[in-house]
Amino acid sequence: MSLLVMGFLLGILQPCMGQFPRACANTENLLRKECCPPWDGDGSPCGQLSRRGSCQSILLSQAPLGPQFPFSGVDDREDWPSVFYNRTCQCRGNFMGFNCGECKFGFSGADCTQRRVRTRRNIFRLSTREKDKFLAYLNLAKSTPSRDYVIATGTYAQMNNGSNPMFRNINVYDLFVWMHYYASRDTLLGGTNVWRDIDFAHEAPGFLPWHRAFLLLWEREIQKITGDEDFTIPYWDWRDAAFCEVCTNEYLGGRHPANPNLLSPASFFSSWQVICTRSEEYNSQQALCNATSEGPILRNPGNNDKSRTPRLPSSAEVEFCLSLSQYESGTMDKMANYSFRNTLEGFADPRTAISNISQSGLHNALHIYMNGSMSQVQGSANDPIFVVHHAFVDSIFERWLRRHRPLREIYPAANAPIGHNRENYMVPFIPLYRNGEFFIPSRELGYDYQYLEEPEFGSFQDFLIPYLEQARQIWPWLVGAAVIGGIIAALLTGIALACRKKRRETSPEIQPLLTESEDYNNMSYQSHL
Repeated sequence: MSLLVMGFLLGILQPCMGQFPRACANTENLLRKECCPPWDGDGSPCGQLSRRGSCQSILLSQAPLGPQFPFSGVDDREDWPSVFYNRTCQCRGNFMGFNCGECKFGFSGADCTQRRVRTRRNIFRLSTREKDKFLAYLNLAKSTPSRDYVIATGTYAQMNNGSNPMFRNINVYDLFVWMHYYASRDTLLGGTNVWRDIDFAHEAPGFLPWHRAFLLLWEREIQKITGDEDFTIPYWDWRDAAFCEVCTNEYLGGRHPANPNLLSPASFFSSWQVICTRSEEYNSQQALCNATSEGPILRNPGNNDKSRTPRLPSSAEVEFCLSLSQYESGTMDKMANYSFRNTLEGFADPRTAISNISQSGLHNALHIYMNGSMSQVQGSANDPIFVVHHAFVDSIFERWLRRHRPLREIYPAANAPIGHNRENYMVPFIPLYRNGEFFIPSRELGYDYQYLEEPEFGSFQDFLIPYLEQARQIWPWLVGAAVIGGIIAALLTGIALACRKKRRETSPEIQPLLTESEDYNNMSYQSHL
């Protein structure tokens, strides 16, 4: 990578999308519980003068939750974001953002009226220039401070209910690492007590929509800090891979020649520092991750526990997972059987769809296989492989949506684990997004996948599958209808023949004139069913 290109990219500083808007991370806004910053375009809160949006009270879902979290009022993430703010910008039309200053995903232009669909591509189909640019963008995000967002370094109680704000700056890449940590961290109960069976981004229905939103926000921030509006996240198609194909210095970092747990010094990812990886330390201190550097990226692919994850996932396992018609089932957590979500996430066997938490399949298999920073949930986004891995997981989710064409109402409205009901707001995003808003085809959100666009992928087969599935479900009724129809047709034929016979036995004087041919007596009538 040339120093000239890197210097140019590092010189570009633009705003960033993330968690706590800097404009709202102060005593006044926390005590008022209001986050409605002005839009730069007209100086009014939420761009109200330009009819972009307005400051309104948040409407929280009242649907009942599952039994997995037996507490109330002990975690800042409950009924997100009401502990911090109960009034935020509600944007109109195609406008979006914490101050309604951006366009919704899939729209562009000054008035956000232009539709646009970008294509995410296979990382191995990028040209050398495109691949180097992607790596440079990652490095740029790691070194560019977020202009618009900060992270919380204390709970709301530790902030003395807002009168003592505890926030700090962070770079663009680590902002997303921190958000992933914050959504999946344990609940701090006081003393040394914690509750571990809680996760607002995993082990429940919101796993796929949450990560879909996460990648879209990450993708947009790269577009903004680079000025490259055409940028899309590449994906790594790991089906049937015999080894970690992206674990080379040409791509996302090879193995260190002297220490197999570290990255090669020939890769600039070897100089990256990780954050938010010491969950037990935070728990014992009843503290949040404050984004302090905690050492280099760890990765030792393939030297994982083979009894848990013997290999990378296969094409057959992905196809079986796609055949599952239920998005969610049962308890809607990691014990769910025959659930597409739970099977793709990796808590159910990808050959039977039966829950088996002693094994790690599909999505989880990749994390375990990497045997390092990727293998710990809260800090897994530190490794850049996280992004290309989850882009491919999202593409499998997209294939399932296209194959089964579920209504949005298929996504559970109630009784899911905390934070995962359809109308719950996703933790920790501000602006606010509901889980159900991302349970829709990717093209409606402005992106597609290269291998889903190609005709050889078998789109005609995927088009037919929903109809074949419906036919399979109703075929007994079709057979029954055919049998009954045949019986009725046979009865009608018998009646018709009987009537003709009776007519022949009547007087010639009253028979209708059918033909004047001499062969009249030799004619016969046949009924064709």
